[in-house]
Formats: sequence, C-alpha cells, structure tokens
Amino acid sequence: MAIQDRSPAEYRVGAITDIPERTGILVQAGGVELGIFMVNGRLHAYENRCRHQGGPVCTGEIIGRYEQVILADGTVGGERFADDEVRIACPWHGWEYDLETGECTADRRFRLRRFDVRVREGEAYVLV
Repeated sequence: MAIQDRSPAEYRVGAITDIPERTGILVQAGGVELGIFMVNGRLHAYENRCRHQGGPVCTGEIIGRYEQVILADGTVGGERFADDEVRIACPWHGWEYDLETGECTADRRFRLRRFDVRVREGEAYVLV
C-alpha cells in the first residue's frame, strides 16, 4: 500500500485588519469551515466543530474567564470576567474553549482542531 504525502494547501483569509482583537471570522478553506480569531495580537484558526456534539463553536460568544472574587476574609464578594484567558462558548451547549490553545476549559484533554495561520504583507493565510 502506498502512503500518500498530502502537503497542506494555503488559502488566503484576508487582511489582518479585518480581524480586530478579540473577534473572529468564518471562512471556508479546503472543504473545511474555520474560525480565524485574533487573540493578544496573534491569529488562531480552528475547525468550526465543537468536540461535544459537533456544534458551530466558532460562531459562539467570545468572553473572558468567569471567576469568583474572594475577599480578604476568604468569603466570596461577587463574580467577574477576567481578561487573562479569552474563551469562546459553543452556542449549542456552552462548552468553552481557550482561544489561544483550543483547549476545552472544563476538561483540557479535549481541544479544537487547530490549523496553522501565516501572515504576509498584512494578509492572513491558513494551511489546510
């Protein structure tokens, strides 16, 4: 049996200025629907398929990490969104993923399928 060496193809996504910080766009590339996101000045690309039940995860809401505020006496003083970990929440069942790593925040063994993104002369390209 022959082993096929299939090198990834490069697809133009568009100008990086079209993807502001903490936002994303959907694109079709090589028969795969992808979400391309700008997080902390870097582009990240993931297949638009939640690991839970295949939902359109890349169309979900981009949010910060939700955390409790602990007061000096050890009691809970409220809740807030922290911006140190940008997440996307799948619109079907709420599974959240870290947009920098693609890891599921509830169970880091699960992660979104990642694709490489390259930037040349202000244009973004994804390898599929």
